[in-house]
Amino acid sequence: MTLGALRVEPTRATLHIWLNRPASRNAMSLQMVAELRQVLEQAEATKGQSDAVRIIVLRGDGGHFCAGADLKDMAAARMRAMQGAAQDDGTDPIAKVNAAFGELCVAYARTPLAVVAVLEGTVMGGGFGLACVADVAIASETAKFRLPETSLGVVPAQIAPFLVERLGYSQAKRLAVTGGRLDAAAALRLGLVHSVVATADLQRELDTVLADILACAPGALGATKALMAQARLRAPQDLVHEAAAVFSQAAQGPEGLEGMTAFIQKRKPQWAMP
Repeated sequence: MTLGALRVEPTRATLHIWLNRPASRNAMSLQMVAELRQVLEQAEATKGQSDAVRIIVLRGDGGHFCAGADLKDMAAARMRAMQGAAQDDGTDPIAKVNAAFGELCVAYARTPLAVVAVLEGTVMGGGFGLACVADVAIASETAKFRLPETSLGVVPAQIAPFLVERLGYSQAKRLAVTGGRLDAAAALRLGLVHSVVATADLQRELDTVLADILACAPGALGATKALMAQARLRAPQDLVHEAAAVFSQAAQGPEGLEGMTAFIQKRKPQWAMP
């Protein structure tokens, strides 16, 4: 299925979302942002269905992942701001465009679904941010990462929290103040990506990752992501009782019972897909 700025391909319990603006190296337009939100919401709404989506795969058409924000959209927002076109809520047009992308990043960071990014060619600005949001990031050896905002006189505003989360404060700050450039090998050393393979081997590496995720219980996966998100912000002792409640709920729920039964019976659990 092709939308205005995306190509969407469902495969088993996986939804492959291709950024589909190759002529602009998949620069992120407002339309693309809206469609990414829409597709994610629709995928999340399949929970409990026989064909429920369990994994989102993000990648780009044409050999590039994403070249950051679409400058035409930014120029239009700047023109509206110059004309004094403030919004009803007092937000100026440029801030509104920026916030829309931030809300997209938050939505993909918080989703209970697994998110995998397949990164090739240009991974710049907002594309860099999406790479940081993904649970698993696989890079082709062709991937080139760039954080150009400060060299353009602007701020990596919405992706900054995810840069710090993924890379740590020191490395995120270094990249931000130098207009950072990274090749795939450097991205792997920093922990930005989790594996680097030849382009010809990308699909094989992706298939391996998808098989590993599909061996995990979808409910337990979502609960684990939510608990780990809390663990970033709170001391371990503050999470003891909350974590125990989460564990108990899972252990006594259908997935926990099925998982332990399957282990005892030496078979795969029902959620595991061949």
